[in-house]
Amino acid sequence: MKRLGLILFLFVMTCVMPGHAAEQAASKARRPNIILIMADDVSWECFSSYGAEDYETPHIDALAKQGIRFTNCYSTPLCTPSRVKLMTGKYNFRNYTHFGYLNPNEKTFGQLLQSAGYKTAIAGKWQLNGLYHKADGFKDNTRPFKAGFDEYCLWQVTTGVKVKEGGGERFWSPPLEQNGKYLSIEDNQGKYGPDIMSDFLCDFIKKNKDQPFFVYYPSTLVHNPFVPTPDTIGSAPRTQAANKQPKGKAARKANFVAMVNYLDQIVGKLVKQVEDVGQLENTLILFTADNGTNVQIKSQWNGQTIHGGKGSTTDMGTHVPLVAYWKGHTPQGVVLDDLVDFTDFYPTFAAMAGIKLGKDDPIDGRSFLPQLNGKAGEPREWVLNHYQPYWGRFKGDQYVRNEGFKLYRDGRFFHVPVDLTESQNLAAGQAGTEGEAARGMLQQTLSTIPPAPPVKGGPNAGARSNYPDWRNIVNPND
Repeated sequence: MKRLGLILFLFVMTCVMPGHAAEQAASKARRPNIILIMADDVSWECFSSYGAEDYETPHIDALAKQGIRFTNCYSTPLCTPSRVKLMTGKYNFRNYTHFGYLNPNEKTFGQLLQSAGYKTAIAGKWQLNGLYHKADGFKDNTRPFKAGFDEYCLWQVTTGVKVKEGGGERFWSPPLEQNGKYLSIEDNQGKYGPDIMSDFLCDFIKKNKDQPFFVYYPSTLVHNPFVPTPDTIGSAPRTQAANKQPKGKAARKANFVAMVNYLDQIVGKLVKQVEDVGQLENTLILFTADNGTNVQIKSQWNGQTIHGGKGSTTDMGTHVPLVAYWKGHTPQGVVLDDLVDFTDFYPTFAAMAGIKLGKDDPIDGRSFLPQLNGKAGEPREWVLNHYQPYWGRFKGDQYVRNEGFKLYRDGRFFHVPVDLTESQNLAAGQAGTEGEAARGMLQQTLSTIPPAPPVKGGPNAGARSNYPDWRNIVNPND
């Protein structure tokens, strides 16, 4: 009987093991999922893992504690240039021409990952059809599909903020567009926009848990108007009228704090959804922001008062958080000083998906995938901000910087960590040995970059210079 039992056991194992081994091999072969969360108009001084004192962000803090907190990630000072730069992996001097516009001929990281078999989704703020200057096709509600996303739930695809034109604000009872269908204020009456969008992404993750997926969440939080969240609105009517922010500074700040805290809850909801579908060990989760905090907001940070710097090229306008967590891959609780530019996300995603970049891919980024796996990688020596807003009264400018020093095209030079407001322009010889070495390196870098954008860069700017075929300045030997 014992011998018969052994024979039966060996027979069963012979039948089962090949299937089990195949399942293990398939699991190992599956490309990792990617979730990119980008907050709107909020920066490092508003997240407690970075030293913020006014806000409670336990879910983002938990990602930082379990993964990597980058201390030197840089965007542009304004939403559209940052989004175009992020999605295409190109510096703005190559392809940014209008506020609120992504040229549909540009290849995005959505298309890149679609080509590798990823299911892709985007939810949040779009604002890239060219509504402001009525670009060709600005009423095309399939533009997100064409940009590489299988599914979308977005604000400001073909309508703006004017209710009489079919638009409206993004928070309470928002008009949205979802997979080509227009959802009116009446359709979403009483609902909170960020909840609709994040629920949409949670459903997408559930539906696609058995294949590689890419989720891009350019959140509508915490852009103004600063209004109550579901945690703070109480019994007040949840109509479009609830999207009007209060006049008092204290009340606006209270709403802003609540919005930051609610954004953190949504991050936690998305992470939990990934865990619930059993994909936490196979998913890279990134959290960043598009630019600095709104200038209306003051925050306490590491014992200092920080004024929001949106629109300006100071550290408060361009220095953004970046937290990365990939269970079993990212080293735990690491604080990394390596420079990360918004052009770097595209090649990082390509490397994760095993895609070799070709002639139609950008050349301005450098993958930070090795750092996500706890390796040294090839960190940048500098990041570039070629900033032409084409919006409001903001002025264009250009600089290069490393971790400590920043050099503008006109020669202004600052030691940023000790001079956040850039009030002490360091003349030649005043920056010490390290600083003068940095000045020389940054000056050499500037000599390889196209001219600074014209100063008059408002919405009616005439000259819209760009240089799509400029040589490779990041990896010149490639």
